Amino acid sequence: MAILMALDPAALLRSMPGAFAQGLVWGIMALGVYITYRLLDFADLTVDGSLATGGAVAVMLIRLGMNPWLALIFAFIAGMAAGFITGILHTAFGIPGILAGILTQISLYSINLNIMGRSNQAVSVDKYNLVVSLRYLSDSASTEIRIFATTVLFCAVIIAVLYWYFGTEQGHAIRATGCNQQMARAQGINTNFHTVLALMLSNGLVGLSGALYAQYQGAADVNMGRGAIVIGLAAVIIGEVVFGKLCAGKHFAFAYTLLSVIAGAIIYYIVMNIVLWLKLPSDDLKLFSAIVVAIFLALPYLKAKYRGKEKQNG
Repeated sequence: MAILMALDPAALLRSMPGAFAQGLVWGIMALGVYITYRLLDFADLTVDGSLATGGAVAVMLIRLGMNPWLALIFAFIAGMAAGFITGILHTAFGIPGILAGILTQISLYSINLNIMGRSNQAVSVDKYNLVVSLRYLSDSASTEIRIFATTVLFCAVIIAVLYWYFGTEQGHAIRATGCNQQMARAQGINTNFHTVLALMLSNGLVGLSGALYAQYQGAADVNMGRGAIVIGLAAVIIGEVVFGKLCAGKHFAFAYTLLSVIAGAIIYYIVMNIVLWLKLPSDDLKLFSAIVVAIFLALPYLKAKYRGKEKQNG
């Protein structure tokens, strides 16, 4: 009771803009996870490495004098390269998808160290005109508006591009590959090519998110992507559980689904923010994260099971 009385609701409210901004940045990464996890039906663990790669590439290019906006493009390309390696290991060499992702992830650790020259590199908002920064949330109302406008616009543009792309013939081919590879091949679709393409697109988005996150926190670190796949899956599952019914049957159902993934990432970070506000041990944050994901993963199954019992009793 004493701990509850010591909690400051105002402190929780002050921390919410940061949680919202982080949710938007990581929501881009979650969109990449959604492409492999839901559309391609591919368990890709490259994410933990490609997020750090995107951050490392962006930070080093910014330190070399490149415009922070332009650095995002190269981070996206670096992420695509990581996805390409995973795809080739899987399609050309027959390595199971989950192992191919693990192999790429492990190799990226060393690659990221070579890119940065050490385990972390800082990039100060005082020296560079960064796209997003945690400092913008505390400077003034105008800078807060700037970071939210930037991240919201980023997410909106990416959702619009993905909605258009997956409505094209190539986008439908990727979805068909993930749905049923044998049927896709029977329709003349090169499933290996589209698997590699989807992995490249997915990890490109993850690399882009890593670049934004590195700018947001003011540094890139070789371990910054650790646990990223858990956050991505959490965002996807939370979005489906909370907004699944709203997305079903709509004219723009796929766009609503992509938007729900972003919303899921925001909800995830709000929940994590509340956990920290409750003064629970920060060392157990990964444990609480796993518990949150497990709860949302179990909810659809438990709901279906409960409805099944209701029908039997009815």
